[in-house]
Amino acid sequence: MDSRRAESFSDGVFAVAITVLIFNLLPIGRAHLSYRVLGEAWPQYAAYAVSFLTIGIMWMNHHTLFGHVRLIDRPLLVLNLLLLMGIVAIPFPTALIAEHLTGPDRAGGAAAAVIYGAVMIVISLCYNAIWEYLVRHAEALGSSSTRRMLRDAIPGFGRGPALSRIPRWALGLIGYLAGVLLAAFVSAAASLAVYGAMAVWYLFDHLPQPAGPDAPGDRDQAGGLTGPPG
Repeated sequence: MDSRRAESFSDGVFAVAITVLIFNLLPIGRAHLSYRVLGEAWPQYAAYAVSFLTIGIMWMNHHTLFGHVRLIDRPLLVLNLLLLMGIVAIPFPTALIAEHLTGPDRAGGAAAAVIYGAVMIVISLCYNAIWEYLVRHAEALGSSSTRRMLRDAIPGFGRGPALSRIPRWALGLIGYLAGVLLAAFVSAAASLAVYGAMAVWYLFDHLPQPAGPDAPGDRDQAGGLTGPPG
């Protein structure tokens, strides 16, 4: 399958997931509207902002991943479907956190934040699995880069031989695990702050960009190709 078809389908799923987030804000002020009501809804705003940034950045990184290849085989399609299953689940724990972070139902805040972190951990594992598969089958999937080139282009934690082999983006998985532990033993608000920090962390480039204008997934006018945003 052409990688553009998989990207187009995935774009639709990302768009739906990120749009559904706004539904959690619609009930605010419906019964009674005042500045106090708007101010007391800060958990909804916070959960919305964290999840919106998270899904948006995941969409950007998804384009970067698939920009390295021209073809998608069945195992990669399955991995991508598992990733998308996690993406569309994000609005559910987002709504739970918004509802239970404060107020009379705050006792459920810890469970809500743990569920949120669990979804993020699954998504992180799926992203790592997709990248590992892309690297291992780079040539077969029509990448203009070899397996070694892709591995060497991954930013590591340090310059030492051990640290350089650990991808810098792996910090996200550690962060989400920390968020789960904070939710379980400290507070849901602290956990949400960590999840927000992870969204900011992923704003930076931790993946090698497709090389040059002729990279897989890019299209010029002559060839009919369109490049995905990084």
